[in-house]
Amino acid sequence: MKLGIGIGWRPEIADAVEALPGIDWVEAVAENLCADHLPDSLVRLRERGVTVVPHGVSLGLGGADRPDPGRLADLAARAELLGTPLVTEHIAFVRAGGPLTASPALEAGHLLPVPRTWDALGALCENVRIAQDSLPVPLALENIAALISWPGEELTEGQFLAELVERTGVRLLIDVANLHTNHVNRGEDPATALDELPVEAIAYVHVAGGVEKDGVWHDTHAHPVTRPVLDVLAELRSRVDPPGVLLERDDDFPPADELAGELTAIRTTLAAAAPASGASRNPAARPPEPAARPAGARDRTAVAQTALLSALVAGTPAPDGFDHRRLRVQSRALAAKRADVVAKVAPELPGILGDGYRPAFLAYARNRPMSAGYRRDALDFAERLLIEGRPADDAARRRLTRWWQERAAARPPRRGARLVHAARTALLGK
Repeated sequence: MKLGIGIGWRPEIADAVEALPGIDWVEAVAENLCADHLPDSLVRLRERGVTVVPHGVSLGLGGADRPDPGRLADLAARAELLGTPLVTEHIAFVRAGGPLTASPALEAGHLLPVPRTWDALGALCENVRIAQDSLPVPLALENIAALISWPGEELTEGQFLAELVERTGVRLLIDVANLHTNHVNRGEDPATALDELPVEAIAYVHVAGGVEKDGVWHDTHAHPVTRPVLDVLAELRSRVDPPGVLLERDDDFPPADELAGELTAIRTTLAAAAPASGASRNPAARPPEPAARPAGARDRTAVAQTALLSALVAGTPAPDGFDHRRLRVQSRALAAKRADVVAKVAPELPGILGDGYRPAFLAYARNRPMSAGYRRDALDFAERLLIEGRPADDAARRRLTRWWQERAAARPPRRGARLVHAARTALLGK
């Protein structure tokens, strides 16, 4: 299946995407699409024969829990609606805790790396098979960028991906920006990873921008594509002609001519990096899987992932073996991501709080994990401020109270009573 050159479709750049020349296909975040209605822009693109691929971000196939049937059904419905030839997701975990660990459920709000261990691989493969059986089209999975490394890993990234493909037949979505990120942050050579993974399983490729701060590469999707990322794309092209290559941009969207320039740079890189004569994959020797692993791989993975996520979003002690400085960087990045997304799903909050929104949200997020999505997070944040008698400005507090009252669902009696008290206190200040 040949996709060609594409770009990530986002509502903010929908008009630009429609006008860009030479766009063969687009990718849309699955969770941002209604299951029974497409945005007019995507309808027009499909009418022109442009393929639309749904890209999921919330399944958490690398987690210890089996995939949620409801999330799988939603992804399948979007695939049917779009008439897509495939769907994509990530090799990541996004939540932890719950019944497997008899602990509160935690949401990361972002993609976190799976430990490259035989235990984690076994859980991932089973989850992938469940997803494959639930979807109407083939599934491809993306390697993610990471700020942190798991201690005691047993496979390299390329070996982990090769084992995954061998066991499940899943396709790969290779993000060359993420390979560069892992080179900077974890010292992993992109060329070695490309040598080890089965390039024939690649469904398509992502290219995206990022930025380096204090020796850490942040995969922002909000900065221009850099030369080192294009160099990794050239490395990949020297091994295989990928069926599709897509430019991703998720924030700080540039003018259309800058997007067109980045697409031109991608095309130029691909054209200049023809496969070397006789080039072939040279995988490293596969580490032997222990002959008799103890039972309970899913439970061990659950405990490990819950301990890590709790340290990142709830302020609990860092698990043994992790780089504490990098954990702090990751924790701050997750909180910043939450603040940014909450500001998008509830733009009234920064409107009401002004410059105080971001510091107030980051302080709230430090020890209060997200447990039920960003909209619930926005309501819980507003509730917390009201309970604490904030904001100090009476008019702003009244506006925040009205905003919360118009959107809040029923609450458990104890917390509801506390909120009623806070809301009455705020309203009495009129």
